[in-house]
Amino acid sequence: MLRIALLMLFRDRAKYMMLIVGLTFCSLLMTQQASVFCGLMLWTSATVRNIGAKVWVFDAKVEQVNEVIPLREIDVTRVRGIPGVEWAVPLYIGIEQARLSDGSFQNVQLVGLDTATFVGRPMEITKGRIEDLRMPDAVIIDQVGVDKFRKKGITIDIGTTFEINDKTARVVALCHANRSFLGQPYVYTTYDRALQFAKPQRKMMSCVLAEPKPEVSAKELADRISKLPGLKAFERDDLFWNTIWWYIKNTGIPISFGTVVLMGVIVGIAIAGQTFYLFILDNLRYLAALKAMGARMPILAAMVFLQSFSVGFVGFGLGVGLTSIFGYKVLKIEQPPFFMPWQVPAFVAVIIILICCFSAAIGLRQIAKLEPAVVFK
Repeated sequence: MLRIALLMLFRDRAKYMMLIVGLTFCSLLMTQQASVFCGLMLWTSATVRNIGAKVWVFDAKVEQVNEVIPLREIDVTRVRGIPGVEWAVPLYIGIEQARLSDGSFQNVQLVGLDTATFVGRPMEITKGRIEDLRMPDAVIIDQVGVDKFRKKGITIDIGTTFEINDKTARVVALCHANRSFLGQPYVYTTYDRALQFAKPQRKMMSCVLAEPKPEVSAKELADRISKLPGLKAFERDDLFWNTIWWYIKNTGIPISFGTVVLMGVIVGIAIAGQTFYLFILDNLRYLAALKAMGARMPILAAMVFLQSFSVGFVGFGLGVGLTSIFGYKVLKIEQPPFFMPWQVPAFVAVIIILICCFSAAIGLRQIAKLEPAVVFK
């Protein structure tokens, strides 16, 4: 009986293809948009992933890594005085304006690393040496900066100079870093030089990076530091998720992507439901014949669900496959953002299953009302 059900489905090629196309489009739309959303959320936490310190100390009012309220220099000493701190160093993070040789401007994400230890250094130096960062006016720029400058007609390489707030910066190395949310290139230099590049203000230090001693967990150390007046410490994973949840709660990004995903669900239900209903109507005579020969409702229901889940399985596979190809292509150029954790295809699979169940239920409703005598009319 199940083989007959599949033959009925495959031989009606027009409706079979329409069902496959509808569910493929539905799966592709939901998977692609959800993956782009996940990738965009990863961009918001790029600074946390690029720096990688276990404990981050900010002003007590800071909620996520991209909003910085400057601290006093003495706060480094206060953090170092907390029991369980292996070491603590200052960090500067700020968006500054770089002037290119042709007079055009480019905003950059300036990162000032501790001069002695280079804690928070780029994870991958693609050209040059990190040690050269101690040379006068030295900076390291990431590949995003190289690409952006190239579009402006300027080739960035070791030895290239440009200005940051009217002060000369000389490239001593190139690196690869995770792309920031706003797309500004990361420019690394020493902490002291970053303060010279930045516009002066009463308090300049963005945050303190700390490492717990082996016998102390990062979470425990963060709790101890947070008891200091005016300071708030985050364990790295907490800061990562706090940043993502801040953007989810305070921006319209989830609504925008959620609307598109909802459209995918509606399109899937509309196309698959309607087409499958028409498919059942076209085959009512054959189903009535089976019913007249003694086929009971559980058997007929199994046939309908098999037909529905067959097209759902193929549509889901094609949709996720096409999204994977899209992701493979865009990850090479790192835009648009793309990240597909296993939860995304799992979520889409559940939606496709629900659509298939809905479509099968519509067809079963017609079969339940079917009189076997219709086959003799």
